[in-house]
Amino acid sequence: MEFQDKVLTCIDCGAEFVFTAGEQQFFHDKQFKNEPKRCKACKSKRVAVLERASLLARRRAPLCSCRTRATCSQCGKDTTVPFRPTQGRPILCRECFTQKKTAASA
Repeated sequence: MEFQDKVLTCIDCGAEFVFTAGEQQFFHDKQFKNEPKRCKACKSKRVAVLERASLLARRRAPLCSCRTRATCSQCGKDTTVPFRPTQGRPILCRECFTQKKTAASA
């Protein structure tokens, strides 16, 4: 299939831009169904705005606020963990976890 350059109109700024034959080949190879709607400048602006919004949302989202009381499987000490324990998996207090981690890396 041979492609030819097309002139499209940006839905944001109304400027015309060229959808090159190479870009069309890429879209065809990736099985994209729709042609681009924005010129490169408007697409870059949109991506930047969406990335910034995503970053702000991640900053606002609380880290895990759920704390579950549990007993350390190794030393028997009462502790809290930032997740819901799964049956059959050991729960370690901070000290035992650090010791195990240090021993594993040595």
